[in-house]
Amino acid sequence: MYVLVSMPQVIPKDLIAASATPLILSILDHGDSYGYAIIRQVNDISDGELHWMDGMLYPILHRLEKRNLIESYPGKADNGRKRKYYRLRPEGQDELKLQRHLWIRLHNILQKLEGETPCLT
Repeated sequence: MYVLVSMPQVIPKDLIAASATPLILSILDHGDSYGYAIIRQVNDISDGELHWMDGMLYPILHRLEKRNLIESYPGKADNGRKRKYYRLRPEGQDELKLQRHLWIRLHNILQKLEGETPCLT
C-alpha cells in the first residue's frame, strides 16, 4: 500500500545547503565566474527552485577558498567596475569528483528503498 505524500513547495534549506558545494564546484568546473553570476546560474539551471542570496554564497566561497578548492583573483566587469572572480583549483576538481560520487551513492540508496534499479554512473 502506498501513502501519498504531498510534495514540498520549496526545496528545504538543509538540502540547499548540502548541495551548495557540489553546485559551486560544478559551475566553476565549466569556467571562472563571480558571485552574482554563480547565483544567477544556480537560479537558471534549477528553474528558480534554488534561490540563493549573497549572504549564503559568499561564506561558502570563502570556506572553499580556505580549503584550497578554489581561488579568487581580481578582475573587471564590462563597465570597468572591480569584480572578484573565482576559479577551480586541481584540489577542487578532485573534491568535485568525490562529491558527485557521494551524491550518486546516496541517490542509489534512495532508489533501493523505492525498489528501483540503482544508477550505475
